[in-house]
Amino acid sequence: MNTDKILAEAIAKEYAPKDNSKIVALKKLDKKAKFPATVFTYTFGIVSCLVAGLGMCLAMQVIGSGVMMMALGIVIGIIGFTGCGVNYPIYKKILEKGKQKYAFEIVELAREISEN
Repeated sequence: MNTDKILAEAIAKEYAPKDNSKIVALKKLDKKAKFPATVFTYTFGIVSCLVAGLGMCLAMQVIGSGVMMMALGIVIGIIGFTGCGVNYPIYKKILEKGKQKYAFEIVELAREISEN
């Protein structure tokens, strides 16, 4: 097997102009359907983790002192951990709505691709 030829074809393919085929359009629609759920999940997850961390710092009296700050820290920590816990079910619901929104277009385009 001529490895030089394979390598040359791979490099040439990388620099060849990309065509706007139906596969590329299908991938773009798929990303468009999933993007809002992904952005929300990362954002909500990061914020929830930060809230949980703040609650832990207050509960362990790294920040502040006294029984009131400890109780406040426990409440804030529970809120943060609850946010982390509900993040995945919320993600699934948002993803389902995104898929429903673009389902018809994706199915039609996939059907056109499979027929050709």
